[in-house]
Amino acid sequence: MTTRAGFVALIGEPNAGKSTLLNRMVGAKVSIVTHKVQTTRARIRGIAMEGDAQIVFVDTPGLFRPRRRLDRAMVAAAWGGAADADIVVLLIEAHRGLTDGVRAILDALREKLPARTRVALAINKIDRVKAEALLALAQELNAAFPFEKTFMISAERGHGVEDLKRWLAAELPEGPWFYPEDQIADLPMRMIAAEITREKLTLRLHEELPYQLTVETEHWQEREDGSARIDQVVYVARDGHKGIVLGKGGETIKAVGREARGEIAEFLGRPVHLFLQVKVRENWQEDRARYTEMGLDFKDGD
Repeated sequence: MTTRAGFVALIGEPNAGKSTLLNRMVGAKVSIVTHKVQTTRARIRGIAMEGDAQIVFVDTPGLFRPRRRLDRAMVAAAWGGAADADIVVLLIEAHRGLTDGVRAILDALREKLPARTRVALAINKIDRVKAEALLALAQELNAAFPFEKTFMISAERGHGVEDLKRWLAAELPEGPWFYPEDQIADLPMRMIAAEITREKLTLRLHEELPYQLTVETEHWQEREDGSARIDQVVYVARDGHKGIVLGKGGETIKAVGREARGEIAEFLGRPVHLFLQVKVRENWQEDRARYTEMGLDFKDGD
């Protein structure tokens, strides 16, 4: 049997559907999906098997114009993930088309990636536009950049995703698999559990607050009955944020804990006891240790 294995980077603007596509390809929830932009902070990898090929997906943070140190670290992680990949897939939203943000990404593809990098185009959310508009958009994008192949998909509904997956599998280099066949992500479980809790917080909280918080798994204890006790800390930047996260009478954090516990237990396939604390750490966005925990580089002087 000839096996294939390689890395595929999914890039695009925030909210283009990268995490939804990754989860659809892998068949499990490894990258958090919310309606808010800039949700994916670290280069989460999902692993998909297709025939004799192992596709390791690098789900990069959305590419946008960075302002804060955290933003800059996220964008650097995105381009780092793309530069290291065997194939890059640029995901764009059909109904938004060739935006200024997409133009900036196309320019950066030429500047930041090695000349030999193979780039495919995936036009997502195709159910939102008419066929003629789709064809016109595909022509416009291919005139703007020499894509190897163009795919029309709906990551949410699954349309066209199998075609993309099969093509990627066939194009990867021959070689042994990087991971065991039944593994679906190479993030430590501690980090996946923290990401799940952060997703639940992001979905429940006020527009601005989620970018001012991070979640870390402090302790993970395997119990004799097969369950796991997980202690997590939600770090917020200000005292006022702590009250919002806790909610009246602790209602918000309790609801978040229930939702996160259920999803983590489903992911692990066994019972979970989840305990959440909220702590104020004013300058966590300037704290090297927090970046390391998220798998991002902390650059001095940025």
